[in-house]
Amino acid sequence: MARDKPSIITSLGWNDLPSDDPKVVQLRQHLAANSGIRGQEILQPKDIARAVELIRRDGFVVIENILNDEQIDFLAAGCNDVIHEVTSLDDSSQGNRGSHRYSFGGSSMTRSQLHRPEWQMLLEIPEVIQLVNAIFGSPDYILRAASGDFCLPGAVDYQPLHSDVGDWVDSIKSPFSSFLDPRGLVSLRDLPPPYICVNFLPQDVTRLNGATRQIPGTQNSRAKIPSLQEEPEWMRLSTVCPAPAGAIMIRDVRAWHGGTPNVSDGVRAIPNLEFYAPWFREPMVPSISYQDYKKLSERAQQLTRFSVIDSSEELVTGATLRAP
Repeated sequence: MARDKPSIITSLGWNDLPSDDPKVVQLRQHLAANSGIRGQEILQPKDIARAVELIRRDGFVVIENILNDEQIDFLAAGCNDVIHEVTSLDDSSQGNRGSHRYSFGGSSMTRSQLHRPEWQMLLEIPEVIQLVNAIFGSPDYILRAASGDFCLPGAVDYQPLHSDVGDWVDSIKSPFSSFLDPRGLVSLRDLPPPYICVNFLPQDVTRLNGATRQIPGTQNSRAKIPSLQEEPEWMRLSTVCPAPAGAIMIRDVRAWHGGTPNVSDGVRAIPNLEFYAPWFREPMVPSISYQDYKKLSERAQQLTRFSVIDSSEELVTGATLRAP
């Protein structure tokens, strides 16, 4: 059900083109008529077995009714604070994930927003924990980061399709990768999901406000990911929408995905939690203070046990357009 009021701020964006530019109007009409995965299922929190099935088949799944109205508003307020803080550093809306596009993690000195109470709240939602337990088949996974992204109105370009994890190449090309089969026989794509991302929706995601496009079944593909010039039109329109505020999208991060144009009148934010499988680890950056860590529930402390900074140290936080 649509929210009565917009959760995310509407006063930003449109630095390069006016919203009534003829090219924008044409793009808006095209997306309104054609965008969206036909037959996309939206599950309920109790549909755990089906969620696992869809993750394994498609590489992503949407579940609605995860956040209640109070949680939606609290998360939206936190997103708005971060969005204002980050965009105040970028008057021209150049972004850090392409024009008008920003990573919540890439905009933080800790590469995460786990120091904020709104993201900490997401660790305490039992339906999410039950779903992730089932996907990994074990409760012994850990939090990788609390991040996500947002795009401003006026993000008229497509973000190239990409995957969020890959095999280790070298310390320059793949500094945050860890898997390598020196025989060259096994790729990360041949294995179960090494880590998953849970995106939370503090506003409706529509055909016009930058829905994520997902290419179903590509999580195990070794094919070359097409460039924007090579990408067929059906892939550009393979967007996960409409999806209501309060829903989550769980993604196997190996699946091909990318951002799409936001030609609406509001910012689209999809904060997330990212979890490493019990058998998988990569280099991590501390992102929660010891004091905040001790306030979490016992289960949330288990999840964040590799994210907490030493009690003798101070966590330095702040906004940046380029995370260290």
